[in-house]
Amino acid sequence: MTARAMELGLYTFGDVGTSQATGLSVTPKERIAQLVEEIVLADQVGLDLFGLGEHHRPDYAVSAPAIVLAGAATQTSRIRLSSAVTVLSSDDPVRVHEQFAALDNLSGGRAEIMVGRGSFIESFPLFGYDLDDYDALFAEKLQMLLAIREGEVLDWSGTPHTPTVPRRGIYPRPVQERLPIWVAVGGTPASVVRAAELGLPLALAIIGGQPARFAPLFDLYRQSATRAGHDVAALPTSLNVHGFVAKTRQQALDIFGPPVMEVMTRIGAERGWPPMTRAALNASADPGGALFLGSPAEMVDKILAAHELFGFSRFVIQMAIGIIDHVEVMRAIELFGTRVAPELRRASALP
Repeated sequence: MTARAMELGLYTFGDVGTSQATGLSVTPKERIAQLVEEIVLADQVGLDLFGLGEHHRPDYAVSAPAIVLAGAATQTSRIRLSSAVTVLSSDDPVRVHEQFAALDNLSGGRAEIMVGRGSFIESFPLFGYDLDDYDALFAEKLQMLLAIREGEVLDWSGTPHTPTVPRRGIYPRPVQERLPIWVAVGGTPASVVRAAELGLPLALAIIGGQPARFAPLFDLYRQSATRAGHDVAALPTSLNVHGFVAKTRQQALDIFGPPVMEVMTRIGAERGWPPMTRAALNASADPGGALFLGSPAEMVDKILAAHELFGFSRFVIQMAIGIIDHVEVMRAIELFGTRVAPELRRASALP
């Protein structure tokens, strides 16, 4: 018997605006059309998943992932379509399930939901939520979403942050028996334990530092799931990272470096982080760093090393960060699908 091959995918937030680093500009209209092209290409080259992140700010085009994913659903045949993430804390679990169930019907059973508390907080004041309720909102709405997933009729008694729903049908129902729901975390142990205790797949995002420092979180997840009575072998896990693939490492650095430094410096200024320098970028791209960047062969080696460390079943990379030439993004997707993914699947499926 052989192990199941690793799943490989992409995710992005749909960056828009004008880059001072590259001189390129893209409008929401242009970027959303490009996203559909990227998803179609990812499907054609055999990748397993494409995810779109929800944001409500001027530098990202995707505020409604299910709608943009629906634009690609009828043009693709096998790739799974997911949010990455849905900010469940500030959304309505009924609407989330309805939207992704509609996407599931449109795509013939390929929709997934990746839920998170949200590393960006603009949706909370926008939709009238108090940041003091950050964790409680997520916990209660996740329980409600799971109840909706279980059957056609919802009988929900309500919680401090969710309404009472007395035996109401939730439609449409998905093609899949139950919509896959993943919990995305950024390193908070309590969030890891929550996913494990609920028996939900875990997506761990690592965008900085040394990946090896995060290995205990996967151990914590598996230990907590076992204590909760779940079969760990049946629980998928995902590593979600930043990076880029090109013909050579230098090309990858030249294409990806300026826009990602610009984005991380801008976001860092909002959060009190220092600017991202070229030295920091280069260090992060080293074998022990958090950035998965290089030639196809270098990417294969680094991802397999991470797989040995974490034992994940899915690897998802964000290559379109900042305003990058769409042609270069398409080339990177093709390389990832045709040169990196086949090697990873062969290696990870060995007994």
